[in-house]
Parts: sequence; C-alpha cells; structure tokens
Amino acid sequence: MNIFEALRVSHETQRALSARLLASQTDSEERRDVFLELKQELVAHETAEERCFYVPLFEHDSTVDAARHAIAEHHEMDEMVEELEEINPAWQTWMQGAKKLCDKIEHHLGEEEHKFFQEAGKVLTEAQKVALAKDYEAQFLSLRTKKDK
Repeated sequence: MNIFEALRVSHETQRALSARLLASQTDSEERRDVFLELKQELVAHETAEERCFYVPLFEHDSTVDAARHAIAEHHEMDEMVEELEEINPAWQTWMQGAKKLCDKIEHHLGEEEHKFFQEAGKVLTEAQKVALAKDYEAQFLSLRTKKDK
C-alpha cells in the first residue's frame, strides 16, 4: 500500500460518516454518536496526515504551497467542529453547521485526491510512498485508538 491508498481509506470513512451524520434524526443519540466518531476520525487523520505526508512535502518547492493550504483547511474544519460542539444538536443551526462541515470535508478530500496527490506523486519516490504509508498507518492507528478510549 502506498501513502495515497492509505489516506483514501480514511477519506472513505469520512465520507460515510458525513453521509450518516446528515441523515441522522434531530437530537438523536445516533447523531451525537456519529458526530463524535467523525470528530475522532478527523483528528486522527489530520494529525497523522500532517506528520507523515505534509511535513515531508515541505521539502519540495512544488508542493509546499499545497501542503500549507491543506493544513489551513484542517484548521478550518477543526474550528467548525468546535463550533458544533457549542450548539445543541437538536437546533436547526446545528444541522446547518454540520452541512457546512460535511461540504468542507468533501471539498478538502476531493482537492487532495484530484490535485494534491498528483503533485505529491511527482516528487516522492515509490519507496517514500510505501514508507510514508507505513508511518501514516501507525500514527493513525495510535491516534485513533487513543481517541476511542
């Protein structure tokens, strides 16, 4: 598995959780559970991705701007999650915020998969792609397990 395949695993999980969140019933236990699961997935994915994928790409002039942009989008999503944590999930404003978050997630994932992965693929060797995947998976698993406790 290379880094792009490893990242796509979490991307698909994020998409599935976003869809479940938007389909959840107002003020249900399911809504709270899915939101928590999405939050945990995002935190583990973002942290592992930044450490194991973006940081190595700062070494290349052609990918540094895209890496900075992606990290900035992670920060925006974190702020959206924090805002949702302050609102009652039964309120309409909560669902509006959740929709904005899910739209941002989809935008970010699409941008990574259809633009940034191609740019990164040009500067990373095949061996680096495999090594980064192993590093990412280990970091992600450690972070995800820690968040689940």
